Amino acid sequence: MALLVFDLDGTLIDSREDLVQAVNATRVHMQREPLDGLLIQSYVGNGAMVLIQRAFGPETPPADIQAAHDFFISYYRQHPLDFTTLYPGIEAAVDELFHAGHKLAILTNKPLGITRRILTGLGMAERFFQVYGGDSFPDKKPDPSGLLALIAEAEVTPQDTWMIGDSAVDMETARNAGVRSCGVTWGFQPETLHKFPPDLLVDHISSFVTAVS
Repeated sequence: MALLVFDLDGTLIDSREDLVQAVNATRVHMQREPLDGLLIQSYVGNGAMVLIQRAFGPETPPADIQAAHDFFISYYRQHPLDFTTLYPGIEAAVDELFHAGHKLAILTNKPLGITRRILTGLGMAERFFQVYGGDSFPDKKPDPSGLLALIAEAEVTPQDTWMIGDSAVDMETARNAGVRSCGVTWGFQPETLHKFPPDLLVDHISSFVTAVS
């Protein structure tokens, strides 16, 4: 059986509207104009601090970035599930993979506390033997430390491990850890997948289930 490590945003969950709302609430709080939702979506993937840095621009003083980040985390912690849902087919696929005996885990750059709250709210928490967020290790994806820790905890080899995600960040993480990668086309940044071409590219989660069955 394989270790299957999933990214969260853009892979298992469609959280774009909650992220857009949180970023724009932060910009309004900091007396800035709201941004286009698609632009905000393109900023997601490298953690909350990078998201805020991108949403406010390099000319923003570090103290203002920190204040904006703190407000964003506080706001998003209170509104993580206003609009967020699982992508079609994800619940059934995760159940099938779990009952087939695969070890399932989450590795995301989203803060761990918010990640756990979302998984619990969507009824998915018990399917994953471990969940790591962007604050679980000193370095975030594409650093491989989180993925390597999961491999050690699951007592499997890199050859028996898949990283599944929607962006180049996830594919680079897989490459850095020496594991197989699956890119999904329904997420936030599928246009970035060509930077680190995945071993498998799927348009629906059922195709990945078939591949590992």
